[in-house]
Amino acid sequence: MENFTPYSAFFGGCLIGLSAALLLYFNGRIAGISGMIAGAFDVKNNENHWRLFFLGGLIISAAVFSHFFQSSPATYSRSTLLLIVSGILVGYGTRLGNGCTSGHAVCGLARFSKRSAAATVTFMAIAMLTVYITRHLLGVSI
Repeated sequence: MENFTPYSAFFGGCLIGLSAALLLYFNGRIAGISGMIAGAFDVKNNENHWRLFFLGGLIISAAVFSHFFQSSPATYSRSTLLLIVSGILVGYGTRLGNGCTSGHAVCGLARFSKRSAAATVTFMAIAMLTVYITRHLLGVSI
C-alpha cells in the first residue's frame, strides 16, 4: 500500500462512473468492458464503431495520464506465460459470469440489478479467498 494515492483513485473512480453514465445516457449501452471487447471483434456486428472508440479512449486516456503525471508503468515479476494464462482465465470467467466487474459492479449495481449484486458479491468473496490462500497459506507475495 506504499504507492496508494487516494486522490488519483478517487478521481479515477469518478471518471469511470461518469463515462459509464454518459454511455448509458447517450447510447443506451452498458459499459461492460468484456462485452465491449467481444462485440468489437464480432465481424457480424455492424455496431462495433462505438465499442472501438470507447476502448481506444481507455487506452489513450491512460497514456495521456502517464504523460502528464509522470507515473511509472506497471511492472510484473512473474513470467509472461503466467500473465497469458491469467488473462485467458479472466476472460473465461467473464463469459461464465455473463460480464465483468465493470459491467456488474459499476453499471449493474447502479441499476439495482439483483444479478449484478450476486455477481459482485461472488467476485469479491473469491478475490478475498484468493488473496488469503496465496499470501497466507502459500506465502506468495507480489
